[in-house]
Amino acid sequence: MEFKANEGKNVEIMVNDTKYLRHAIETHYVQIGENYIDIIEKYVKPIYQEGDIISISEKIIGLCQKRVVYKKDMKVTRLAKFLSKFAMRSDAGVGVDNPYKMQFAIDLCGRFKVLYAAIAGGFCKLFGKRGVFYEIVGPEISGLDGFYGNVFTDYAEFGIRIPENSTGVCNEIYEKTGVKAMIVDANDFNVEILGKSDSIEYTDEELKLIVKDNPAGQAKTLTPIILIRKE
Repeated sequence: MEFKANEGKNVEIMVNDTKYLRHAIETHYVQIGENYIDIIEKYVKPIYQEGDIISISEKIIGLCQKRVVYKKDMKVTRLAKFLSKFAMRSDAGVGVDNPYKMQFAIDLCGRFKVLYAAIAGGFCKLFGKRGVFYEIVGPEISGLDGFYGNVFTDYAEFGIRIPENSTGVCNEIYEKTGVKAMIVDANDFNVEILGKSDSIEYTDEELKLIVKDNPAGQAKTLTPIILIRKE
């Protein structure tokens, strides 16, 4: 099998003096409500070998679980519009500078917690510390995707929440397919391991290093699954 990387990414990466190969698996355009077990069976099982691990984008599992929030069901308040104007913009993607994402934070966490997070985050930025807002409001807010159509136009109409029970999902994948999986929230600047199957012996920090360069990419690549093989 020939391992292939997305444009600007590398197949090989060295972690703790060990070489790992990463293969970007191209899938179809995954829709809301699809079965992630079927996706694994179709695209991963034919090439998977004992000892391999797969990294799955959190967006795909979120879509399969129907963890979506539609713009049409939301009412963006003045507070959300106001606070979003002061949120930090990032090349990693759209955050709470998007009024819909800010409104989601208010709906989920409450206005007082979001106000506190915004004030604390603004104060800490004066001293060079960033990301405090997301530390306070939590991973449901920092991990929310969508509400913009820069890459996939469909995503402009809804937000995609992080998966529910990511570790449980990974264990289910292993039990039903024999594939060791982790669910990753990654961009070109940061990687978070949301869950992994209990059968994976690597630590979260080791796994982060293996995919630290986000081999799945940010563009319209349709490669939400990365096969990882120790050479």
